Amino acid sequence: MVQKHHVVVFSSPGMGHLIPLVELSKKLVTAHDLSITLVVPSLGPPPKAQAQVLESLPPGSINHVLLPPSDPSKFPTGFRIETLICLTVAHAVPALREALRSLVERVGRPVALIADFFCTDTFDVAREFGVPSYLFILMNATVLSMLLHLPRLDQDVSGEYGDMDRPIRLPGCRVDLPGSDLPDPLLDRKDDAYKWFMHNAKRLNLVDGFLVNSFTELEGETIRYLQENPGPEKKPVYPVGPIIQSGQSNGLTDPSGCVKWLDDQPTGSVVFISFGSGGTLSTKQLKELALGLEMSEQRFLLVVRSPNDAATDASYFSANSASNPVDFLPEGFVERTRGRGMVVPSWAPQIQVLGHRATGGFVSHCGWNSTMESIVNGVPLIAWPLYAEQRMNAVLLEKDFEIALRPEAGEDGVIVREEIARVVKGLMRGEEGAAVRERMAKLKVAAAEAVKEGGSSTMALGELVSKWGEEPLE
Repeated sequence: MVQKHHVVVFSSPGMGHLIPLVELSKKLVTAHDLSITLVVPSLGPPPKAQAQVLESLPPGSINHVLLPPSDPSKFPTGFRIETLICLTVAHAVPALREALRSLVERVGRPVALIADFFCTDTFDVAREFGVPSYLFILMNATVLSMLLHLPRLDQDVSGEYGDMDRPIRLPGCRVDLPGSDLPDPLLDRKDDAYKWFMHNAKRLNLVDGFLVNSFTELEGETIRYLQENPGPEKKPVYPVGPIIQSGQSNGLTDPSGCVKWLDDQPTGSVVFISFGSGGTLSTKQLKELALGLEMSEQRFLLVVRSPNDAATDASYFSANSASNPVDFLPEGFVERTRGRGMVVPSWAPQIQVLGHRATGGFVSHCGWNSTMESIVNGVPLIAWPLYAEQRMNAVLLEKDFEIALRPEAGEDGVIVREEIARVVKGLMRGEEGAAVRERMAKLKVAAAEAVKEGGSSTMALGELVSKWGEEPLE
């Protein structure tokens, strides 16, 4: 058997991190004939969704290693989800060291370790074994610019970023960013999540290069800046997106029948509402959303989860609701909208829905995976950010890329039904919506061009793999 170059891919906890790393791994196998070991830390037995993803990996080409679970009882209490992610990764470092030692003994030294932003502690282990480290930015190039600029921002700003009297202009970026739209962990500099964010940001000088889930045609100016002005360390940047989850075709992908329902709807007539694998709304906001959809008089497909009045990321580690989420909708809503609307509890096959001819708009939490899926399918957006870097993404979608409309929230943070109806109507029927739709159609073409043979992202990934190919097989 011919020995292949081997790459180790390390994912931090959470489906939003695992899926793009899995898809990148698949691309490295199918397009470049590499062998992959996917290493996954955990807090216990893998959730059902994670187990399904891992079980679906092509045997022999992508092997996965589930590290022994960390004991959350040893972690401090009352922390943010980003702190939990970073603590889980830090506690997994000794187990990664043993896994890498075993791998080196069996198949030789890997040519690279790829990890996401929350996993910079793994780079120390890679260095011990002489393995180059690469950071896969699961978001956009603007986020990478922010991360590289963050130590300077931390030094220059004395108070909270949300209290700044002027917006931030990140290096290489075209739009100003209000301090309050920075990622959630940066909005309380006294919180442990901020300290962990800074810990990882200050370690970016350890990497040998950056992969970014974006493409030149989307963020050309920012990508060129990062490539031409990479700082004193001269770290290369490889835009390799869009990398999205591949569609599924088995019979279990539409348990609610929503795709069949879409088959009966007119082309481009349905607005799809889903807040990702981790997003949750408050009880009041969920009711306003439902009533706003009813007022809009547009066809809709609504994925609903049980509300949570304490956190917008309450479903991050568990997408399944403990109770029937439909029970939280306004009384009579399902009956009054029957025929032009469908409500799906907890989960819908998003890839299939966005790729369906009937889907004409997407109310999204602005997670980057969902954003890339929307661009690939040419579905214009209504930006409704909830947590993490999603407000930052929403600014880009509305102001820079011009592929989204964004509703305004009231002083209490709630978007009222009238505003929801206005924006949904505007996207599906208005002039503003028509302009967004036209821009998105062009980006759909550009995204397809980027990943075809000879495309900008295909060439960038090929350049990196060629660099790895210079490493001798051991």
